[in-house]
Amino acid sequence: WLKRVAKSGKPRGHLSVLVTGAAGFIGSHAALALKRRGDGVVGLDNFNSYYDPSLKRARQKLLERSGIFIVEGDINNSGLLQKLFEIAPFTHVLHLAAQAGVRYAMKNPKSYIHSNVAGLVSVFEVCKSANPQPSVVWASSSSVYGLNGKVPFSESDPTDQPASLYAATKKSGEEIAHAYNHIYGLSVTGLRFFTVYGPWGRPDMAYFLFTKDILKGRPIDIYQGPGNTTLARDFTYVDDIVQGCLAAIDTAEKSTGIGKGPAQLRIFNLGNTSPVGVTEVVEILEALLKTTAKKNLVAMPQNGDVLFTHANISYAKTVLGFNPRTDLRTGLKKFVNWYLKFHHPREKKI
Repeated sequence: WLKRVAKSGKPRGHLSVLVTGAAGFIGSHAALALKRRGDGVVGLDNFNSYYDPSLKRARQKLLERSGIFIVEGDINNSGLLQKLFEIAPFTHVLHLAAQAGVRYAMKNPKSYIHSNVAGLVSVFEVCKSANPQPSVVWASSSSVYGLNGKVPFSESDPTDQPASLYAATKKSGEEIAHAYNHIYGLSVTGLRFFTVYGPWGRPDMAYFLFTKDILKGRPIDIYQGPGNTTLARDFTYVDDIVQGCLAAIDTAEKSTGIGKGPAQLRIFNLGNTSPVGVTEVVEILEALLKTTAKKNLVAMPQNGDVLFTHANISYAKTVLGFNPRTDLRTGLKKFVNWYLKFHHPREKKI
């Protein structure tokens, strides 16, 4: 596997990128995009069972067909991380490995500390000790805005009222990033993703669950806020998110090291800027699937979810050239076509 790492990480161009969480939803898309343009890419993933690992294995096969090797291991394994850096001197780390999901934190809170806090520190530790130090781009989350009532959400808004443990760990990650940037001169860019969706998506996401249950004729629960208000999300298509990730990598300055001047530290919102109500998502899926959903309107439980998200992306537009192009109907059509091909291969495309 050492030779496979070296071969996978060797670039045709000038960048060599370690992608953590490479068998995940966003990680797999980003790894493929990097490889397509000629960058060396090595993946790292622990293939945990938060959701069905068979989907992660399918993504792994997709990446391997493109020449991307994924090392099976945990980001908290510092010895493994050090070994990877010895084999492939990475210029960049795209750190997407994390324990995702808001509600699962009520069942397994320690998994969030293990992955999102301790795991982030582990990645920063190997990066600050590497020679040369890589530039780091990592996934924060729109959830850090928590109970913030001002819309749209801007990077300068307060983020001191997290509504979930997941949000709190991502906020902690931003503070940890500041410390490693300040002390060790690491170039660090954090990306606050807004409700990413698309092909190869996470099965715990609402649009994925809705599609699955509508096709099986099972009722779906649609959460409502106080006074029967509709929940809304700034749904952002995965290809647009990947474009933002690559732009963050391409504009990342080199790390400076200890005592050699300030290093770059940035945070960006990556969203679509067009919040859509969950009921409209269901209506789009009904039209695409040509099936009427059986709907249960239920009050939103106190599980860490928020009523709405809405990104201000003016900073990302200016610095990264970030320009999301995919509207929700178009993106959901692409997702449904993938879903039918993956789970119902005899069904025709829509």
